[in-house]
Amino acid sequence: MSANRTAWLRLARTDGVGPVTFFKLIERFGEAEAALDALPGLARKAGRAQAPRMPSREEAESEIAATEDFGARIAIASDADYPPLLLELDPPPPVLTLMGPLGFDRPSCAIVGSRNASAIGMKFARELAQGLGARGVTVVSGLARGIDGAAHTGSLETGTVAVLAGGINHIYPPEHRELQAEIARRGCLVTESRFGLSPTARDFPRRNRIISGLSLGTVVVEAALKSGSLITARLAAEQNREVMATPGSPLDPRAKGTNKLIREGAALIESADDVLDILGQLKRRVAEEDSDGWMPPPSDGERPDDSDVDAVRERVAGLLSPSPVSVDELARAAGCPVQLVMAALVELELAGRAEIAPGGQVRSA
Repeated sequence: MSANRTAWLRLARTDGVGPVTFFKLIERFGEAEAALDALPGLARKAGRAQAPRMPSREEAESEIAATEDFGARIAIASDADYPPLLLELDPPPPVLTLMGPLGFDRPSCAIVGSRNASAIGMKFARELAQGLGARGVTVVSGLARGIDGAAHTGSLETGTVAVLAGGINHIYPPEHRELQAEIARRGCLVTESRFGLSPTARDFPRRNRIISGLSLGTVVVEAALKSGSLITARLAAEQNREVMATPGSPLDPRAKGTNKLIREGAALIESADDVLDILGQLKRRVAEEDSDGWMPPPSDGERPDDSDVDAVRERVAGLLSPSPVSVDELARAAGCPVQLVMAALVELELAGRAEIAPGGQVRSA
């Protein structure tokens, strides 16, 4: 990996640097190495006593070596083979770890649902995945118990992608050890997490964002009203992807979430043909895409000056609360241009005083 790619990995693994802040730093400084050099000063200006911990070059190279020794590979968003649908996200994950021979040149659809799934729900998910795979669609899911595992099993022969919350070498759940190994051999494992990481609760929504982001559409087979699968469906809608759901008995709590999705406008799915009809027009988009990887947007000559950021930083910080608010709303409340508020938020996140979520929501840390 070149020095620039190693710096990219170091920046992505730096404390306080989420995906939004990562790309704002790249846009501001042009390259990862320059952003790393500037980062301690930005964090101090925003009130952090000590600079955020940045992995050393040796630590980054060690992660790369461990990943490759395990049989996986690291892909950054500027690589030509980075999954093209993820490049449409705002922002895409800066760094992914991939393992397996399956590429991302075919149309894909996510199938997700309850961990505590019914027997009939798992049968439907498995047969749905088989039907989609037979028609050239890659099935994406999260390798969880229940519906996810059934979807992977049904599409193992035709192509399946499992998105992990932890590191590429982390086995979860334990009973899917053989399934995970088989997907690595014949399909593809994907994670945003560093090698060796055991996931925490905050890593699963990030995983869900990648599941929906890799897919033209998301099918929810079973989901309770507070299911994580509904988070995946919400993220799919925010990403302008299709949201689909299978109906269930009103007496089954596992159908409450899917029935609610249908009432709110999700497409009702009873067979693979229903999914294919919905995805039919979108499949051409993947076939015609020729991605050269992420490129920084052209400079518009309107980057805020450091002095302007210094003048509004505390005003922006004072408007934050634990409840998320959009950056646009925050800019209105501050009476400042969005770009200026965004620059201040980046520094506040580096200082551990703000959290910027993909999709334009921000709150106090």
